Amino acid sequence: MTSRSGRRLLLLLLVQLAVQLKANVDVMKDVTLGFGEALKLCREESQLTEEKMEEFFHFWRDDFKFDDRAVGCAIKCMSSHFDLLTDSHRMHHRNMDNFIKSFPNGEVLSQQMVTLIHECEQQHDSEEDHCWRILRVAECFKSSCKKHGIAPTMELLMAEFVMESEAN
Repeated sequence: MTSRSGRRLLLLLLVQLAVQLKANVDVMKDVTLGFGEALKLCREESQLTEEKMEEFFHFWRDDFKFDDRAVGCAIKCMSSHFDLLTDSHRMHHRNMDNFIKSFPNGEVLSQQMVTLIHECEQQHDSEEDHCWRILRVAECFKSSCKKHGIAPTMELLMAEFVMESEAN
């Protein structure tokens, strides 16, 4: 293999990797926005203030704080809305997998997301309060997604949010 063909192959592999990462981030963006549709329904049940509800839209920002139990209760309510929890308030693996696959190209990320959530649940399983545990799992999941390069940027989410609101 000449150095020229080696460089072409390397460039092709890098382009493929970049396309794959972009596809994963797009799937995560779609799942985030789809999941977020239940937030309005869960506001009262979880006792989220209007201010906390606004903050919730910044979940993927680096400075989002996981310090309010009501946010965990909101995530629990939203998960229940989509039937993503078992009776013991743990992730329902099959339903979560199907939920993620319901989005365009969701199959490319569903198994990885289910695995990340499951690993986070195992880390925080000793927390008895469901809302606090789910909040800790969400924090762990966000950190894992960022580490694996599949977390959407706030710019991407806000652009999509603006486009959706202008379409309605």
